[in-house]
Amino acid sequence: MTKGILLVNLGSPDSPTVPDVRRYLNEFLMDGRVIDTPWPIRRFVVGMILINRPKESAHAYDKIWTKDGSPLVVTSQHVHAALQKRVSAPIELAMRYQNPSIESAVKKLAGRGVNDVLLIPLFPHYAMSSFETAVVRVQEVAAKLAPGMKITVQPPYYDTPDFIAALVASASDFLKQDYDHLLFSYHGIPERHLRKSDPTGCHCLQSTTCCETPSPAHATCYRAQCFATTAAFVKLAGVPKEKYSISFQSRLGKDPWLKPYTDYELVRLAQEGKKKMLVICPAFVSDCLETIEEIGMRGCEDFMKASGKEFTRIPCMNEHPLWITALENMTRKFLA
Repeated sequence: MTKGILLVNLGSPDSPTVPDVRRYLNEFLMDGRVIDTPWPIRRFVVGMILINRPKESAHAYDKIWTKDGSPLVVTSQHVHAALQKRVSAPIELAMRYQNPSIESAVKKLAGRGVNDVLLIPLFPHYAMSSFETAVVRVQEVAAKLAPGMKITVQPPYYDTPDFIAALVASASDFLKQDYDHLLFSYHGIPERHLRKSDPTGCHCLQSTTCCETPSPAHATCYRAQCFATTAAFVKLAGVPKEKYSISFQSRLGKDPWLKPYTDYELVRLAQEGKKKMLVICPAFVSDCLETIEEIGMRGCEDFMKASGKEFTRIPCMNEHPLWITALENMTRKFLA
């Protein structure tokens, strides 16, 4: 067997133009693991969203676009290159939506004789709308384009020592400054996604302490894994209990999503006297629209309007050497 590595991140429009953003949003939102309703209902809902959202999102993407392209894609490419310098096995990068596509990455690996692949979803936590959909799509594409290709999936690494060490190291300089509060803002998901991913069918969101109560459900519980990341981070970084909290961002639609909501929390914390705010987004390994524009721009504006004084967004790990080391260690275990 010839081994290789496949890194998969979420994806981005090819450009910040309305047509490219519409194409990206259509692919993303029509994924049945993102909007998990029957196809006819999903098609109708997405059609309604695509009336106005592409123009709004294109404006937001335009604010963060770099000369080289989408920050998420460009950073992922840099991570890919840095990891390839440390690992001799072939490595390819793909996006779940748009480009570089999963199809192109699988073809490249197969063309290099690879038939045993370690898939590393660039999502530290398990969620059906990120980790799961990436895994399933890679499996589907490989079965079609390279039927003999074996796919081994790197499990969620939300509290592994390597990941936590990289996350803390990437934030260390910011934690040295004077701050009143550290907000851990995770990407939100609908509450129903937790229930759907609960293999026991009777644990997630059934009590206020479900995430603290040991259960097999935690292997696929996004909320419990976010809490575990936070607990490991503050322990290693020495953040006092009274100086941090957790929230969830980027909700879509009117159904209940994981709470508390980040935009509400930023206003509440400012009004309660937390004037110097740090925000970190550990669900994202690479900076993107949700971290740069949603948190760094709109979140900052909300906080300052609510009487906040200083707002600092801690960048994602991006190309931090310890994050590359964490990825390298995952690959070396597979290649051994």
